[in-house]
Amino acid sequence: MKPRFYIKEILFNDNSKICFEKNDIVVFVGPNNAGKSAALKESAEQIKATNNYTKVVKKIKIGKEGEKYDFKSYIEKISIKKKTTNPEIYFQGLGYDIYSPSIENQLNDYEKVGIGNLFPIFVNILNTEQRLSSANPPPNIRLITDPINHPIHFLQKDDEIENKFSGYFKQAFGTDLIVHRNAGMEVPLYVGEKPILQNGEDRVSKNYIEALEKLDLLHKQGDGMRSFVGILLNSFIAIHDILFIDEPEAFLHPPQARLLGKMLGKDLPSEKQLFLATHNEDFLKGLLEANSSNLKIIRINREGTVNSIKVLDSIDIDAIWNDSLLRHSNILAGLFHSKVVICESDSDSRFYSAVLNSQFDGGANPTTDILFINVGGKHRIPVAIKALNKLNVSIKVISDFDILNNIEPLKIIYEELGGDWSDVNKDWELVKYEIENKRPEFLTEDAKNQINDILSSIDERIFPKKKIVEINKVLKKSSPWTEAKEIGKAFIPNGNAMQAFNRIQTKFIKKGLLIPEVGELESFVKSVGNHGPKWINNVLAKDLKNDPELSDARDFVNLI
Repeated sequence: MKPRFYIKEILFNDNSKICFEKNDIVVFVGPNNAGKSAALKESAEQIKATNNYTKVVKKIKIGKEGEKYDFKSYIEKISIKKKTTNPEIYFQGLGYDIYSPSIENQLNDYEKVGIGNLFPIFVNILNTEQRLSSANPPPNIRLITDPINHPIHFLQKDDEIENKFSGYFKQAFGTDLIVHRNAGMEVPLYVGEKPILQNGEDRVSKNYIEALEKLDLLHKQGDGMRSFVGILLNSFIAIHDILFIDEPEAFLHPPQARLLGKMLGKDLPSEKQLFLATHNEDFLKGLLEANSSNLKIIRINREGTVNSIKVLDSIDIDAIWNDSLLRHSNILAGLFHSKVVICESDSDSRFYSAVLNSQFDGGANPTTDILFINVGGKHRIPVAIKALNKLNVSIKVISDFDILNNIEPLKIIYEELGGDWSDVNKDWELVKYEIENKRPEFLTEDAKNQINDILSSIDERIFPKKKIVEINKVLKKSSPWTEAKEIGKAFIPNGNAMQAFNRIQTKFIKKGLLIPEVGELESFVKSVGNHGPKWINNVLAKDLKNDPELSDARDFVNLI
């Protein structure tokens, strides 16, 4: 058994304590400046020396597998022995030079003081420069006698590892990754279609080498390719047991970021522990697609000097990921924002987001860290709230005035936002009753005449969709909620019903449910015709920050 260290437990500065398994993949997420990168960096620092000053992480507990003899034997096996005037030898390797007696001393006190000079043997902080430089050709070694001191040497030494790794690369970039085993003093990697060996040839044959050297060198490629390879080399092949990576998605396009996440989640060797910090939704979705049982998502949110911690284990993750709304929407992007506003439709989301952001244009205040998402209708809002509550994300909900029409989903939305429905039920019933008591008289004869006029205007073989819309509009005239949605609060009778509405509005706003009193979205700007996408496209061309007609809209979004 290979000896190893791992993180058993982290105590954060809000006194949250999270335990970890030896092969966990841990992802720190959260809004900007919440403490993701700090948590990653400080966890690594405390492994090395427990007395290192930290802010987000109070304390860690380090676990180990193996006895002192196992550690000494392993280090001797992977190292170059160096003799000096000291009686004992030194062990040298990639990033370390350790005196033999100090190994035992470090193992005696690792729980109290950290693993010290054993750190570079068992832990790797994969920074941006290292992941890029990992694709550079290392010096050639004697594969039989010399210890491996670079991940590329693993590819050079083992055909099976090279082929597997080339398969990963081909999934991401559509081409092969090939080791040049006869390049002299270094071992470069090439990118392209792998040359075919002819009869009697091997990989040191002249024809094969000439064909290989016509391909492109990996270390001459863009940062995306080099970073992708650097992360996988250090994650899958390098000897370190604990790996820390900040923003693994850096330099990658969305498809490659998602694929990288999936590969790490699915194929990471079981004897490794991986800690990541990311603000990339594509990378996170890739990890979730891997359906790994050892994935933990830790959301960090900063409140003054305290970093609040919320952990999602595999059960919570499965519940979220198995919902089709969450899987195929951008709702998980809420993990990386300080607040999420849930809207019914894309037009709502675009309008409210644009009006809010316009108020920060050219100002001294920073722009908002608020994500607007649409869920495709009122009845999908509760699902989104439940998911975001599990993710410990601050939530606001915007819904048109006719959300008051039915107890469901209004009651569920209010309760999921933390409200007690019994506090508003009587007032809501009164408002609903008074609105419906204003039912307009709509004569059957009038309805028949209007529908007949629409039908007589049709001469197409296929019934036009726009005529269906016109007929529906005729039928909706019999409902007071059609008019209430267009007019909003002004449709409610004065007196007790208006007082009841004001009371429930106050309570709704306090819990984060925002109902525009003008009625529906289009009622904010009545000078523009149409509905939905056509309306929103024309409105967004206006001066959202200063146009007097948008004054009510600006006041409304300030409630967010």
